[in-house]
Amino acid sequence: MTAILSDSGSAWSRTEFEARLREQGKAYHIHHPFNVMLNTGKATPEQIRGWVANRFSYQIAIPVKDAAVMSNCPDREVRRGWIQRILDHDGYELGGVKDEGGIEAWIRLGIACGLTREEITDGRHIIPAVQFAVDAYINFARQRPWQESVCSSLTELFAPEIHKQRLATWPEHYPWIESTGLQYFRNRVTQARRDVEQGLEVTLSYFNTKPLQLRALDILKFKLDVLWAMNDAMATRYGVNT
Repeated sequence: MTAILSDSGSAWSRTEFEARLREQGKAYHIHHPFNVMLNTGKATPEQIRGWVANRFSYQIAIPVKDAAVMSNCPDREVRRGWIQRILDHDGYELGGVKDEGGIEAWIRLGIACGLTREEITDGRHIIPAVQFAVDAYINFARQRPWQESVCSSLTELFAPEIHKQRLATWPEHYPWIESTGLQYFRNRVTQARRDVEQGLEVTLSYFNTKPLQLRALDILKFKLDVLWAMNDAMATRYGVNT
């Protein structure tokens, strides 16, 4: 990764630094032609199923990534907050409360789109380039300092908007998808906002010099590139309708 900027002056204020992080949203995959196609009603059932099947590789990687963050983090308070992310995706049953989690919700999205549970979970549709991008993200979280891995999660800054788009447009454009299958998107609108608070606090506090802040922008760009590359691979495999 190469630095987005080369300014070696004094550190930005927290407000300015956060603004520069948020500015990177212009490269979020909400703008990718494949995603635009999905959210404007131009996708075929095959393209939607291909997207859901391939994104499953990313969904199951999220708790693995978060476990890597925790394994590298000596701060108990951070771990106590971060573990909620694993529970959100893997699900849990504690004290009589049961939540099947985001991975199961994603499987139900796939079923609502016409896939079988088996073809979602066995990975038969996953494009090698998509898996390569996902593995790059997991390896980053395993190998880099935990603060950098936390920073890489800040694509969550932009996630609520993409989920809200899907909730607003998919029922109209794709009425053949059962509404209950969209529960994953409903859940993540609020969960992503909560996750951002923790990830942003760590990032703004740790990356407190100009070189570190530039590094943070580099890291966020890397994660944005991972998501964009996944969409590139799916666009190549399934095409983009205009």
